[in-house]
This record gives sequence, structure tokens and C-alpha cells, in this order.
Amino acid sequence: MFGIVRPCTHRLSEGLRTEWMAHLCGLCLALRSDHGQFARIVTNYDGLIVSVLTEAQAERATGWRRTAGPCPLRAMRTAPVARGEGARLAAAVSLVLASAKVRDHVADGDGLLKRRPVAAAARRVAAGWDRAGARTGAQLGFDTALLVDAVDRQTGIELIAGPGTPLLTVTEPTETATAAAFAHTAVLAGKPQNAEPLAEAGRLFGRLAHLLDAVEDQETDAASGAWNPLTATGTSRAEARRLCDDALHGVRLALRDAEFTNGKLAHVLLAHELRQSVDRAFGTTACSHQAGGVLLDGAGAPSGVPQTGAFGPVPGNPYAPGPGGPAGPPQPPPEPPRDRRGLIMGCLVWAGLACTCQMCCGTFNDPWSHQRRDGLCSQCDCGNCSDGCECCSNCGDCCDCCGCDCDCSC
Repeated sequence: MFGIVRPCTHRLSEGLRTEWMAHLCGLCLALRSDHGQFARIVTNYDGLIVSVLTEAQAERATGWRRTAGPCPLRAMRTAPVARGEGARLAAAVSLVLASAKVRDHVADGDGLLKRRPVAAAARRVAAGWDRAGARTGAQLGFDTALLVDAVDRQTGIELIAGPGTPLLTVTEPTETATAAAFAHTAVLAGKPQNAEPLAEAGRLFGRLAHLLDAVEDQETDAASGAWNPLTATGTSRAEARRLCDDALHGVRLALRDAEFTNGKLAHVLLAHELRQSVDRAFGTTACSHQAGGVLLDGAGAPSGVPQTGAFGPVPGNPYAPGPGGPAGPPQPPPEPPRDRRGLIMGCLVWAGLACTCQMCCGTFNDPWSHQRRDGLCSQCDCGNCSDGCECCSNCGDCCDCCGCDCDCSC
């Protein structure tokens, strides 16, 4: 999965976490239902925002959820998932933008795509995704040609861009594409008055997506000789950060002008998680769930300090008195569960989990012991939303009390 808005489960309340997963699974299943199993590989964290926005504006009604069958991503559990036009629009947009990403990698000759047979196969896959996205978009009244045209213009702009070219000239096609997708959610939800503010939010979101991708890939692109907007235009990281901060502020202002039936998740993703994405890209995030994490000034933990995480060592002996354990006489370790899987079956389950994002972000059942574990997301730069934010009352919404008039009630 890819995308810039990757919320850590520690920052979401239980209700918002369930809702977010419903949209993520809804996007994945909409891709499967309309375009086949292979299309599910374009499932991404940013695409589900289209589904979230559609549902946030629509009047509450039955039929928004259905119960999906067991899936490795959910530790083989059933779950309610989003359904309807929002999920299908998210699927169409994801297909077209993933197609554009593949063609861009082909043009750059990245990795195996330097080889002609592989590049030719990738182009055929991308063309199929374009057609599939166009079919679904047409059924929903959305012309995906707007997205394809924006992507085509991107290539021409990159060819002529150089030192002194305004960075926003390079990001314009991406801004246009995301603005169109965000605005159409208002049409699907029956709130045409929201089209203008959501188009503005989408335009700025596209700018952020383009800039953050450039920031994160700048060193890699320099090493491989690939084209990078910051390097090509001679833009400093400080200027890129200023543009990102301006875009963040603009997204919040645009969201205030839109009318939502229930916009809590949309607000958390686009107002708060988006800022976390910017901090993560520029290395200014602190993680409160991992000892020795990255500090606010970007400095790492002191040398010699052991790192801890979901599978890392716990400081001290949890069964001994004193630091790291409870006071009193030593306690014996808990007995292992009796229903442990065998070696072979456990390895098969582990392999299934490893092929998904379940072991990376979220929670999962240990393949052998069935114990509940946090994924590697527990080592992410997720910050501490409750510190210095009294109005949240630990509800998990990460409210920025000074900058937005969000409703912290849970």
C-alpha cells in the first residue's frame, strides 16, 4: 500500500479506527468486485479519503456497510466494510493514478522497468487500469479523462522545468487531478454546494502529495539519477516546508467551508494526520510509543540506548521487583496458551500475514500463540496526541486546540 496519510492506530479512537478500516477494506473489495483480484494491488491509503469524504457529506442511511468475510489483513476476522458510490469512486481514481505512477516509472526506467519486455508488460497493465477506471468513473458521472490529461501534462512540464521554474508549476497537474476527485464526492453525496471548497481542499492535498513524495525521494533520486522536482527547480527544503505548511492551513480553511453530516474522520485525516505526514517527511516527528525514537529536532536516540518496539526487548525483568517490574516477590511467568499451533501450521499463517500489511500496521494474532500483538506500526513516528491537548480528553482525535474548532466529543 502507498499514500501519504498513514494514520497510526495509537492516534485513532476505537470508533475512528474501525471506521477507517471499513473504508480501507471497502476500497480493496470495490476494486476486486469491479476489476478483478489483480486490481487490489492499487489499494492505497490516500484513495480511501475519497470514500471517507463521500460518506461524511451524505445523509445517514442503511446500506453503507456490509459484513465482509475473513481476510489475512484483519487476522482472518470478519468486519463491516464501506460500500456504495464513494468506495467505487475511490477505486476508479486509484486505478487511474496507479496507472500514471506505473507509466512514470517506465519513463524513468526504474529497476526492472529498464528491460523492454518488462516495460511493455507494465504499459499494458497501465492501459488496462486506465480503461477500467474510465468505465467505473462513467457509471458514477465522473470523467477520468481529467485525471489522464493531468498526468500527460505532467510529463511535458517535467521536460521543460529547470532552475528557477516555480515549484507550483510542477505540482499543478497533480493538484488539478485531486481537486476533480474531491469535488465529485459532493456530487455523489448530493451536496453540490460543497464542490468548490472540496475542490480547493483537493487541490492543496495534491500539492502536498507531490511535494512530500519529492522530499522523501530526493536522496534516492539523486543517487539513481532520477528526476526530482526539488532538485530540478533548485528549490530548498525550507521553501518546500513553507509551501507544505501553507497548504495544510489551506486544507483546514477549505474543510470549514464545507457542510458535513458527520465529518469527524475526514477532519482527523485531512487536518491532523496530514500534518503528521508532513512532519514525518521532514523528519520532525517524535514517537511517544517507542523509547529512543526520533526527537522533534530530528536527532536520534543516544548511542547505546536499546531500541524497543512491538517485538523488541522490554527494559528490566517484568517479573522482578524494582525498575521494570512490580514490587513484591518475584512472580512466575504466565503459562503459555494450550492451543498453540504447530510449527508448520504457524509458519503458514505467518507467511500469510507477511504478505499483507497486517504485520506492518494494525494488530494481529501471533501465528503460534494466538496472542494479540501490535504491528511494526508501534515503532512509527506517531507522536503523542494527548500531550498538551487537554480538550481532547484522550479521545484519540489529536485535536489541535489552537488551530481548529473541532469537536472533541467522543
